[in-house]
Amino acid sequence: MYFAGIDWADDHHDIVVIDEQAKQYDSFRIKHSHKGFTTLEERLKSLTCDPANIACIIETSSGLLVSFLLDKGFRVYPVNPSTLERKRKPSKAKTDAIDARFLARYGRNEFDELRELKPDSLIVEELKVLTRDQAMLVEQQTRLVNQLKDCLKSYYPVAIMFFTRIHQKTTLAFLETYPTLEHVRQDHPQNIAQFLKNQKHPRPNETAQKIYTLAMEEQLTARMPTVRGKVRLLLTLIRQLKTLMQDIAEYDKEIEKLFFEHADSTIFSSLPGAGPRLAPRLLSEFGDDRSRFLSYESVTSLSGVAPVPKTSGKNTFTVSKRTAYVKPFHQALYHFARQTSLKEPWSKEYYQSKRAQGKSHSATIRQLASVWCRIIFAMWQNNEPYCSEKFLTAGKKHKQNAA
Repeated sequence: MYFAGIDWADDHHDIVVIDEQAKQYDSFRIKHSHKGFTTLEERLKSLTCDPANIACIIETSSGLLVSFLLDKGFRVYPVNPSTLERKRKPSKAKTDAIDARFLARYGRNEFDELRELKPDSLIVEELKVLTRDQAMLVEQQTRLVNQLKDCLKSYYPVAIMFFTRIHQKTTLAFLETYPTLEHVRQDHPQNIAQFLKNQKHPRPNETAQKIYTLAMEEQLTARMPTVRGKVRLLLTLIRQLKTLMQDIAEYDKEIEKLFFEHADSTIFSSLPGAGPRLAPRLLSEFGDDRSRFLSYESVTSLSGVAPVPKTSGKNTFTVSKRTAYVKPFHQALYHFARQTSLKEPWSKEYYQSKRAQGKSHSATIRQLASVWCRIIFAMWQNNEPYCSEKFLTAGKKHKQNAA
């Protein structure tokens, strides 16, 4: 067995290869290009005719280099950068070549603890890319909404009170048509109501009267130079937000199509509160390789919802948040647990009891997510949809046995 430590960067990669006795066989650098990848393949295969005899240790689990190695039959073992940082020598010496050698030695010494990267099925791979990219777009949408609110607060604060949500089509269309307080005051409630009817608002007359009444009250106003400048920003942000919302909606359609093509969609769509966005995200993060996780504890550790115990000497026992985890997996479980704390009775009761004990909101949601990990892992392993009654029965039995 050979161990190839690969220190990756944007434009080049350093490689050091050692054997089981830690003897160094090769050390070289390649460019991040097709020619460079081909050179890597040729030099690794010059050591052995079977690429499965080479373990590639690298600080990432995705990207073109990882895909290339997997396609060529090499075994890839991703390592979390935080794990390596804690194991560096006290000198903290760090160069690309040193890092590559360190990765190779770490792979050799800790090989039994490493998990080989198995590629997802094609549908899960695409679903994971789409859901992670959509989550990034949703974050951008949130930032734009916050910028839009800040813009309105600076010259037109009452507009925030006109509708319950800023990022809905009716609100954005209204702000485009009535970008200032004077635009509302100079119009008639009937015209505003007709505008809302055209936008298919559910309560046009009632909302129009509310908007007009608020607008006619004494309101904070800004000087005209500020108003003119902020109107320009308002319209710019609205255009960006409308485009982004349309793109996110297109992602929803494609994600839904892929999700329901997968056999595990029945498992994840049965989760309470998961909805059309969280269910596909959870499926893509769990994947469909049942051998990927040895136990539900593996899932809680990888996703970062497992607590980290700390105790030393006379210090009392404490737990803290895990710092090394897969962020998209963590976000999916965290948001799902938060939704269930509002909708699923036992989950809501669990949340309230922990909060009553003095736990913070974030810590409680992470604990709840850890409980859900155990449930989802069992569902995933047994190919069973969620059943609240079954869970409650198992919970009562567990309490009886513990007593």
